[in-house]
Amino acid sequence: MSDEQTPRPGEPVPIPRPGELTLAATPIGNPLDAPVRLVRVLEAADVIAAEDTRRLGRLARDLGASITAQVIAYHEHTEAERTPWLMDALRDGRRVVLVTDAGMPVVSDPGYRAVRAAIDADLPVTVIPGPSAVLTALAASGLPPDRFAFEGFAPRTPGRRAALFAALAADERTLVFFESPRRTAATLAAMAEGFGAQRPAAVARELTKTHEEVRRGTLGELAAWAREREVLGEIVIVVGGSRTVEADAADLVGEVLERTAAGERMKDAARAVAAAHEGVTGRELYALALEHR
Repeated sequence: MSDEQTPRPGEPVPIPRPGELTLAATPIGNPLDAPVRLVRVLEAADVIAAEDTRRLGRLARDLGASITAQVIAYHEHTEAERTPWLMDALRDGRRVVLVTDAGMPVVSDPGYRAVRAAIDADLPVTVIPGPSAVLTALAASGLPPDRFAFEGFAPRTPGRRAALFAALAADERTLVFFESPRRTAATLAAMAEGFGAQRPAAVARELTKTHEEVRRGTLGELAAWAREREVLGEIVIVVGGSRTVEADAADLVGEVLERTAAGERMKDAARAVAAAHEGVTGRELYALALEHR
């Protein structure tokens, strides 16, 4: 980039730059969510690698974007073959933009192979941020957002799915999963068994679209809901961490008394047990423990 092209502090960076791989997020449902920068990069690109070229065409029409770039299909069946070609295009100084059907490339979508190849070849990579089904569902779920983990799609086979949920059962972070509507009922049933039927959760479907719905409840309730109807649309499941199950204070008194019998001060024991569970205070546990002592 020449001195004339170098942006001053606070000025927007020119996009896309020649020889730079640009990952561009696309709307997850509503085209009006597209950032202005997306239109600019689509119109300025020399090459657009798209997961579905027909969807890209529809998006461009919705956005009023005029695409003159060479468009190639870039999905799970073509990534290996076409990644070296994209790297050659970058080395030639072409503006390469990568988009997927919806949301951010790389996140449960094609793109990682291209990013890794560009980094290994010392070629620049930049990202045009935009809508995210993960963050949208997390924000709408009503579950703690301070610590969360994105787990992608759960395994399809019952054994592997159960093993994953068993391994995550003690995780205190809020967990976010993508799921196919055809497997939503089975996955929620497996979650209710692996995490516990009382674990709070939310099922978000058709986010940002006309029929958007966020269903909240326990995993047991949501499994029953999904079992009784045909679940349609793009699905995101958000599961509360192990500490989000509200504890019944009376059920925890025994633990306080056991710690007290082992020599711990009752106030300290009550405070420690309360800290390990949501929905109960140390003061409440202490008062109940005094009554049961």
